[in-house]
Amino acid sequence: MSAASVLQAIDRSRFDVVPLAISKAGRWLTETQSASLLESAPAVTSSDDAVDHPDRQELPILSPGSGLVGFDGPPAQMRGVDVVFPVLHGPFGEDGTVQGLLELSGIAYVGSGVLGSALGMDKVKMKEVLAFHGLPVVEWRSFRRWQWRDDRDRVVSESASFGYPCFVKPANLGSSIGVSKAHDRDELVTALAEAFRHDEKVIVEPAIDAREIEVSVIGNHHPRASIAGEIVPSNEFYDYAAKYLDGKSELHIPATLTATDAAEVRDLAVRAFTALECAGLARADFFLDRQTGKWFVNELNTMPGFTSISMYPKLWEASGLSYRELISELIDLAMSRWEERHSSFD
Repeated sequence: MSAASVLQAIDRSRFDVVPLAISKAGRWLTETQSASLLESAPAVTSSDDAVDHPDRQELPILSPGSGLVGFDGPPAQMRGVDVVFPVLHGPFGEDGTVQGLLELSGIAYVGSGVLGSALGMDKVKMKEVLAFHGLPVVEWRSFRRWQWRDDRDRVVSESASFGYPCFVKPANLGSSIGVSKAHDRDELVTALAEAFRHDEKVIVEPAIDAREIEVSVIGNHHPRASIAGEIVPSNEFYDYAAKYLDGKSELHIPATLTATDAAEVRDLAVRAFTALECAGLARADFFLDRQTGKWFVNELNTMPGFTSISMYPKLWEASGLSYRELISELIDLAMSRWEERHSSFD
């Protein structure tokens, strides 16, 4: 849906667009199939069959582990393009994997590079880097699947040290998939098992009574922040159903904040963007503690939802940058970053 929205709004007087979809099996669809898929995007967003239908012709999957030696380059329809807008969410799409492919291919692309994308995806490493740079983050503990397998009681005991309720999350997923709020030991055990089902690394955090505030960031060397918006989830927390299914969560743009808080959260967004070596775009998500008034950086999403009604573009629209202008600026930033990185220094 994000890709379809970009295609509909992009400035055709400036850009010739080649759609390229990737199936859930990791295969590259042809241009015709990709265009057909995008035309029906709203109806197929949760359907495996939509991208893995056995009758669809697919290009060969890239050979795993080929590395630099024997690397054949990108799929044929990607060759010769000036820039790629990787409107992809989650593992392989925004964790640095596709970004690495594009680096190997020598193609400019929108968004953060390999390092920034990887840090943005890994909630544990993200917190470590943010904390190192003096940015406020909620306390956390992290565990590996092998620890859960070898000493389950210790993992539960250390997770419970935060008290209840607490949050349990896969370290490398998005859209609140696999995230649970545990109110007692039994729920904690269930939550840990569910999170480990999705990822081999899990993060546990204490629940705080907080407002959820989001800020959009754009730029390379001199990133700037949008006005802030607020999420009021329909459920106990902003889970998958609240985000995508029930349609009852509220987006308040702008968020009702004091001038001091509004300025502080925008500053924190830019500092976090810089600390994580992001580029192009990111949506910075925050908690504002209702009891203490303290800000916490929750996470940065390096390829946020990009439909015309998603929070990232809506915040920019409310800040004076239209959806079409936003797309053009992101592409220009991608080209500028690529040209700088491939130019010699005199």
